[in-house]
Amino acid sequence: MRRDGTTRRRRRVVMLVDNAVEGDSRVQKAARSAADAGWDVTLIGCAHVDAERRWRLGQAEVRVLPLTAARALAPRTAPAGVSGSEGVSASGRDAGSPDGSGMRGVSGLRARLVARGGLPLRVARLARRPVEHAQVRYWRARLRDGAWRRLEPGLWDYERVAGRVVDDLRPDLIHAHDFRMLGVAARAVDRARAAGRDVKLVWDAHEWLPGARPRRDNARWLPAHLGYVREYAGHADAVVTVSDTLADLLVRDHALPDRPTVVLNAPVTATPDAEAPDLRERCGVAADTPLLVYSGAMAVQRGVDTVVEALPQLPGVHLALVVADPNAAYVRQVVARAARHQVGDRVHVQPYVPHRQLVAFLATADIGLIPLHHWPNHEIALITKFFEYAHARLPIVVSDVRTMAETVRATGQGEVFRARDAADLARTVRTVLADPARYRAAYEGEGSPLQEWTWEAQAERLDALYRRLLTR
Repeated sequence: MRRDGTTRRRRRVVMLVDNAVEGDSRVQKAARSAADAGWDVTLIGCAHVDAERRWRLGQAEVRVLPLTAARALAPRTAPAGVSGSEGVSASGRDAGSPDGSGMRGVSGLRARLVARGGLPLRVARLARRPVEHAQVRYWRARLRDGAWRRLEPGLWDYERVAGRVVDDLRPDLIHAHDFRMLGVAARAVDRARAAGRDVKLVWDAHEWLPGARPRRDNARWLPAHLGYVREYAGHADAVVTVSDTLADLLVRDHALPDRPTVVLNAPVTATPDAEAPDLRERCGVAADTPLLVYSGAMAVQRGVDTVVEALPQLPGVHLALVVADPNAAYVRQVVARAARHQVGDRVHVQPYVPHRQLVAFLATADIGLIPLHHWPNHEIALITKFFEYAHARLPIVVSDVRTMAETVRATGQGEVFRARDAADLARTVRTVLADPARYRAAYEGEGSPLQEWTWEAQAERLDALYRRLLTR
């Protein structure tokens, strides 16, 4: 039954994502809300898991497929069913290229570096970079955007694992989350159309790839993935993204005929499936003790080190870190840094809770922290934790990254400090703690931004897009 009371055949939506689903709130919310709206939803994740995992999110089916065996089976060949022009030769060699790299001697140089042994890892990486830059120049000159097939052949793993599963599901619409699954979705749509079925493709761009920090320490990663996205972006029937600024960048970069639909990654405001735990209680922090919280992924560019550096200037203030893996290497480094600054007893690491419980979980803190370094993708959107803190009615202390700093100043919901400046961060925390009610007032009344910052409002946009694409 549709929202307007009329009936609709349950059309099948297949969502694709390049992770294990459980830590990705946007993907989970999109799948569950689409199923609640009446679509027949299967969410397929691809991740390094031991075996396929299945469960349900409301009425949506979730399947996480193991990537582990993909490369072992066929490390450099295109998957079965993909045309020869899409892949590489069975040996992984290029015709006329004696060493398979496309440049005589390049792979040999890398092999000699490895064979010598004894070089520290960083020195080996530095020695490898000129080789990688040469590979990028060579393959881009030969294959242009298709150079990813040589520079990042591991992208085929997602096709090899998920392609046939998508075909078997016979979707009416494929929703590709982020960039790695875009090619998988585009090729599935092409196969379906060749078989006489009309399938639509929605690309959900979670970030601006040219502004992303490369995921691996090599020169091939970013140019390869940029070419991959450029090759397949034009296959999308519609594009969804996370901010107005990013929508404009995508139109510019890919000459999109229509502006992307902006779907903010705002929290679900419905009642949680179960009672949320209490953050302050879990940390063992008394009700009258100031408690700061940082929730989300941990990496150097996220700026948590700046918070630790500020804690000695904030006597009696505690910090909660809500992270996916409390035992991750970088989390341990941050905790060790806190111990060296003699504030280790004031830092409390907590694991994630289900995303539908997160807002209530955070609500007993005093301030939500977003201490990002300046990086292109950090400047252009209101990130997930921004909305989560807002719905928890927390004053927000954010670094001077453009979009969030402008929003905080406009709404009065927090304070802005200079990125990577621990003393300035401490100053803003003291300012907020002196009068927290002033900042919490920004969330009350008719002018509150929270009315728009809900997943329920965003899900209506997504549902409307699906209906427009699938209306004959």
